[in-house]
Amino acid sequence: MSAPTVNLNKPKKTSRSKKADGGPVWDWAAGHGPVTGALSATTGAFAVATTGAATGMPPAWALAVGAAGAIGHTITTLRDKLSARTTCMRAASWLLGAGWTTWAMTTGPLSWTALGSLATLGVGIGASARATLLHEEARELEALAAAERQVARELSAERRQIAAEWVERIQRVCGVSVHVKAVEMWPTGTGFTIDAELPTGGVTYDKIARESARLSGDAKLPHGCTASASPGIHQGRVLIDVTTVNVLVEERTYPTDYSPLSVMSGLPWGLRTNGEEVRVYLREQCALVVGPTGSGKTNMVHTILAGFARATDVLTWVIDLNAGSAGLPWVGPALADDGSFVDGMRPGVDWLASTHEEAVRMLDTAIAVMKERKRAYQDLLSKANTDLLPISSRIPQIELVVDEGAEILVSNDRATRKLAEKILEFIRIARAMGGRTVLTALGATGSVLGNLMIRREAKVRAALTGGETEGMDLSKMFPGSRGLRVDQAPYKGAGFMGTPESPAGLFKAWRILPNQIRDIVAATANLHPTLDGKSARAAGEAYAGRWDAERTAWMRDAAPGPASAHGDELGRGGGLNLSALRGEPSPRGGGESAEDVLLRKFREQIDAQFGTAPGRGDEPPADQPPSSSGGLNLSANEDNPARDAALALLLAAGPEGTGASAIARGLAEEYGTTRQTVVGWLKSWTDDGTAVRVGTGTKARYVHHRHAPRGDAHG
Repeated sequence: MSAPTVNLNKPKKTSRSKKADGGPVWDWAAGHGPVTGALSATTGAFAVATTGAATGMPPAWALAVGAAGAIGHTITTLRDKLSARTTCMRAASWLLGAGWTTWAMTTGPLSWTALGSLATLGVGIGASARATLLHEEARELEALAAAERQVARELSAERRQIAAEWVERIQRVCGVSVHVKAVEMWPTGTGFTIDAELPTGGVTYDKIARESARLSGDAKLPHGCTASASPGIHQGRVLIDVTTVNVLVEERTYPTDYSPLSVMSGLPWGLRTNGEEVRVYLREQCALVVGPTGSGKTNMVHTILAGFARATDVLTWVIDLNAGSAGLPWVGPALADDGSFVDGMRPGVDWLASTHEEAVRMLDTAIAVMKERKRAYQDLLSKANTDLLPISSRIPQIELVVDEGAEILVSNDRATRKLAEKILEFIRIARAMGGRTVLTALGATGSVLGNLMIRREAKVRAALTGGETEGMDLSKMFPGSRGLRVDQAPYKGAGFMGTPESPAGLFKAWRILPNQIRDIVAATANLHPTLDGKSARAAGEAYAGRWDAERTAWMRDAAPGPASAHGDELGRGGGLNLSALRGEPSPRGGGESAEDVLLRKFREQIDAQFGTAPGRGDEPPADQPPSSSGGLNLSANEDNPARDAALALLLAAGPEGTGASAIARGLAEEYGTTRQTVVGWLKSWTDDGTAVRVGTGTKARYVHHRHAPRGDAHG
């Protein structure tokens, strides 16, 4: 005998047969519903009554089992906190089933009276179970709705409290009586936005924006948090963003999502205080980034270059007259020692100029490309019915990034002035044809922002303050914005950013490290577009030969600089010449000076570590010429643990093989080995047969010869 135990919690159906597609199957883990529960109860009672009557079972046993079942289900129902209706239905089902079974065992279960009463009992149990189930579902939904209403009431109470507090504060500080329409809590939990209606009489949001500092102080906000006002949905409304958690002090690393971007859909440059990305739209706008030394400006430039590297419709040309330092990290991972590209990679920037001559060549080429596009794409402009060249991966935009370019524009040097004239000409003629600039400067001063072309075209502006007040005139950088103070962003990488889409406000630039730059270069190698054919013809040999070995030699060569005043002591090549220090008497005479003692101890440490001290048995073989430099020859040291570790990683990679980047990452923490060094080792191992190169381009892998398939050729 069994009672109908209807599953009110609707458990998930599991353990389905793998042949479910072939027809209906039994789900043995599923609970009973109203129909199956009633059927189970009646068939169980009939089976027990028939068996008991045939075997002479005492009828009281069935009644005792029914009473125990009723008590047990009552306890479990109360534990599950179900309704009294469900409790009564389950207990009654057990008792009625037990009562019928007891009666049927006494009078006989096979009579029409017994069978009819059992059928009636089953229908009644099923109907009551169905009604109880609906009641429990309605009760559960009502409980959920009540919980949601309670949360809404609590949240509404919090918002009403915030609204009342800020209405009173704005009236006290600004003398403006506002009516709060809504309070939106930021999902990041770092603040909220107040949407308020301004009073009649010509009051604008600007009256509240001017008092941003006083409002922040009155609210006792933490350092780095502000209460800034901006225009609302119309001129009679104001939005007040209140930051309650200082997110500027934390270092935020650049996101590891290197998915493709487009200049048309915006490029991320950092985070607002509410946790949202700041996206800039540079199809028609130039950009200006200012920041004093130590403010994180160079890191910001790398963030900008990372966005351009991910864009499928942008070619980045970089001018950095400070030895090309802004662009070198984006070129080095892809450039081999012989001037070719490593493993088919492409640099993260399309052209890099570090000298005045190369910069002039680049600017002349850029101007020629823009003029050619004006002439060659008239039919395309006519078909598209636009005066803006449709930018895509087929016709990419050229982004000219000039580090400290604003200083170039105000320089008094004659040669630099010619460079400035070319930059301004490019800005003036290139907007419609897909050419824009990103200029950086050391400060927001009148001389930097005095050029009308810069003020008119560079509507995307960022100021990294770093707490520096000298040369940081935010009123000139963001004219019309009120309440911006340098001391609001005293942290490295923090500052203010304004775009045509969003007013000037606090933001935090991402931190991007050299190893991440290498990863981005590798991940975006296949995303970079190529210059369209018509533009390439106009660019000519100056562009086609930009990666020629002689023009990129300065990127690869680590040649020493001019000899110092102590060149004789350090060696004629500018390197460390330890042999020149041995056995030389002190020039001052009268014993060994303190400087001589330091030199001697330093020599002894080097000799002990590398075995460079001359002694017995140190003479080179007869067929080996002596070193011409007389200095420390580390390349002759065959005991190279980093190289051995790299070979072990190659062997451990098995038949799948590995690449230079993966090996370099595995060695970076312990040995500090760079990818270029690993590339040199892999090349030498490939030449001597230790390793086999499989595949070409970015899919090239290196396999140890023990795991290489037979007949596999190099490359």
